[in-house]
Parts: sequence; structure tokens; C-alpha cells
Amino acid sequence: MEESLRNETVMQYMPLVHKVVHGLKINNKEYEHEDLVNIGVIGLMKAIEKYNESLNVPFINYAYMRIKGAIIDEIRKTSRVSRNKIKAVNEYYAAVNALQHDLLRTPTEKEICKKMGLSESEMNKIYESVHQLSDVSLDDILFEDSSSETNLMEVMTDKTAIPAEDKVIKREQFAYMKDALKLLSEREQQILQLVYFEELSMKEVGFIYDISTPRVSQIHGKALLKLREALRKEYGHD
Repeated sequence: MEESLRNETVMQYMPLVHKVVHGLKINNKEYEHEDLVNIGVIGLMKAIEKYNESLNVPFINYAYMRIKGAIIDEIRKTSRVSRNKIKAVNEYYAAVNALQHDLLRTPTEKEICKKMGLSESEMNKIYESVHQLSDVSLDDILFEDSSSETNLMEVMTDKTAIPAEDKVIKREQFAYMKDALKLLSEREQQILQLVYFEELSMKEVGFIYDISTPRVSQIHGKALLKLREALRKEYGHD
């Protein structure tokens, strides 16, 4: 593709880049909105370069995946969460699923520790990892394996409008989230309120509760895991 046409295509799909950046809800303070947009543009340019009509996938869907992938890959390069920590979180998910299948109920923290062969302090490290991963995308943690992204890509025909199906999904997720929050302890609910609505730092939250910053991170990560599990049940994932 000649340069003038490529530049024209980039400009045409810039609203899609901004939509992807906005949708990721990244809390990592190292990246400003424009930084993420610039990374997304690189993903868009790769999409333009690599796209082949024989894929039988609309270009906007293909570009969406490329843009989002480029941004997440870049953030993970600088993430404080190592591959080993990500692996430990995934093993936690697998252990919880296995215990639920065997016990036919939500397992206790002690049962999860025993299943994984972990001590309490080692489990706290997993909670810290979940807290750190939430900088990349809270939605990916809470709605893992949800069909919202697939539906969004499939129905996205207008690069500036939010599809009606996406609005329905968001309303549905909000309703599930509201119910799931009731399952958290009062302190867990308060900490999430301070972090996501009052936008306080972990250090500031720790000062309020007279606990250490790492302890706040552990409580935050544990609360996210509890929310994820409640949402998984309600959202119909196995």
C-alpha cells in the first residue's frame, strides 16, 4: 500500500484506536492517554500492513485485535508482574475451579492453599500479583473469558458508535457487579470504593486504615479474585 493511502487509512480508523484505549481502562500511571494512542497507532499500521481479505474477517475487527494486542504487549513489557507471577495467578484460577467441581461449593482460602501447596504468605503474593495485573485491565480480570469482546468485534460496523449489543452487555455486567460487591466484606468494599471512585493511592488507603501499603495491595487483589469468582458463577462460565 502506498504511503498516502496508508496515512489516509490510519486517519480513518483513529476513532477506533481511541475507543480501544478508552475501553482498556488502564490504571498504570506510567502511560498517559496519548502514549497509549501512539502505541495503538503502531498496532493499526501493522494491521493495515498484514491484513488479507482471504482471512474472511472484516478489517475493523482485525484492526481492533491488532491495536489492543499492541497496547497490552507494550504494557506487559514494563509490567511489574513477571511471567512466573502470571502463571501462579492462572494456577490459582485452576485450583479454585477444580475445588469447586469436587466440593460443589466455593472453597475456603485454607482449602485453596492446601490444594496449591502454598503458605498464607505465598497466597498473599498471589493477591499482590492480581493487584498489579489490574493496572493492565480490570475488565480482563473480572470478566475473563466473557464474550463481550467477541461480540463487540463481530457487530462493530460504525467506528464511532457504541453497538447496541455492547451497551446491553455493559448493563448486564454492571448488574452482576452490583450483586457481587455485596459478597465482599465491608472493608473490602470500602477499599475498592477508595481506589476506584475516590482514586486514592494504595499508600493513602493504608494511611486511612493504619495498615501497610503491601497489605492494602493484598486486600485489593483478594477482593478482585472474590469478585471474579462471583461474576464467573453469575455470568455462566464454567
